[in-house]
Amino acid sequence: MRRRSVPRAALIALGTLWTSPNTLLGLIAGFALLPFGARLHFAEGALAFRRVPRARGALVLGCVILHGGEHLDAITQTYAARCGAAPPTQCVRIGDHERAHVYQYLLFGPLFLPLYWLCGGISARNPFERAADRFALTGRGWRPAMRG
Repeated sequence: MRRRSVPRAALIALGTLWTSPNTLLGLIAGFALLPFGARLHFAEGALAFRRVPRARGALVLGCVILHGGEHLDAITQTYAARCGAAPPTQCVRIGDHERAHVYQYLLFGPLFLPLYWLCGGISARNPFERAADRFALTGRGWRPAMRG
């Protein structure tokens, strides 16, 4: 049996440190929303704030997920399905999609937000969103394909 857990744990720890500026933004936002009804819990390998007022979906900042629902088990259409590039029945569990973004933050750290917006922001064409949908559909492929 191979011992992959030690290197994987070390990589996760390094990624968590690398993305800590983003996580701090998420914590500030989440704690600021507690008096307005948000509730803190642990989900998808991250700290999560549920019942965030006025949130229609979810937002990840580092190792923090901010979402408007009671839990991350809700099902939603993929970005491709929403824009007509995939069948309308192509749906994913929100928690799986957001977990992919947490992994992306661990890899890209403070570069994630500028890269995400340079790649198109909240859009079906954004490779970060396509990768998160792919991961949510298959359990693999959370790394975005960055093509020139």
